[in-house]
Amino acid sequence: MQKVITVVRNSLNDLKLAIEGTIIMSEASINTFTMNGIFYVSYYLDGFRPYVITSLLQNLRDALDNIYDARIPQVWKRVSWDSSTLGFWFTEFLERNAQFSTWIYEGRPNVFWMTGFFNPQVFFCVMYFHILSAQEGVYIHGLYLEGAGWDRRNSKLIESTPKMLFVQLPVVHIFAVETTGPKDPKLYVCPIYKKPSRTDLNYITVIYLKTVVPPDHWILRGVALLCDIT
Repeated sequence: MQKVITVVRNSLNDLKLAIEGTIIMSEASINTFTMNGIFYVSYYLDGFRPYVITSLLQNLRDALDNIYDARIPQVWKRVSWDSSTLGFWFTEFLERNAQFSTWIYEGRPNVFWMTGFFNPQVFFCVMYFHILSAQEGVYIHGLYLEGAGWDRRNSKLIESTPKMLFVQLPVVHIFAVETTGPKDPKLYVCPIYKKPSRTDLNYITVIYLKTVVPPDHWILRGVALLCDIT
């Protein structure tokens, strides 16, 4: 997260200087805006300067055009995450930073916001070993159900409400279960994805949701959980 903050701060500062007509070629900005693996070494600075300046100007132009169109500048996207608009991206940027800052300065949160992690798969791997040792499990929130509705009173899958594409799931308690026995026919194995695009790159893991109809019913409807719907 600190890398994202640094890149955003440096690019906005250079963009401000460019608008004012003054660009300071700091070492930080050179490192941020290099292209094709150009590595800054002070001894070779004179030889690389034309390429670095060209790269800097290209990135400044890209940042200015994308910010004007409410899109994410490419130099930001390369070190962060994708989003439909710059507004959604910046809101998520603030929320991610708030979660990590709270975790660092106030201790482990009681509930984890899934969308706020760069790599949720690693989080689940770490939590898996923690769950096995601690037994109490972990709580997560921020998941959206697609293709079905959710009965909050009875905590089970139901048919989706007309014209509602997504339903936000309440806080989910993840804990260890015995897996040597046969699978419970009243549980639907629901996949979790980072984004609406259901690819291997966005796949995270699965959780088990209660259902009163056969799980195949929800498989045919393509029911899944999403961390982000923007």
